[in-house]
Amino acid sequence: MTAPFTDAELSEHFAHCIQVLGGTTAASRRLGIDERAIRRFVTGEKLISERLMQDTAATLRALIDEASAAEARITAALGA
Repeated sequence: MTAPFTDAELSEHFAHCIQVLGGTTAASRRLGIDERAIRRFVTGEKLISERLMQDTAATLRALIDEASAAEARITAALGA
């Protein structure tokens, strides 16, 4: 089992997740959170709740599903 994040580690990991989601604007749309709030979470100005991390994880899973479907369509179109 992984040890819990410190507040700084959580902010850093959340920032990474935001980049994986396509940056602040894209993540804002996907998570339904104001861009300003996302920046405050990333900088540690606002504490990141367990619920926000759960929502972020769910959003990342949805992105994985979208990316997998897009990849499958490309592969099928190319006949590979």
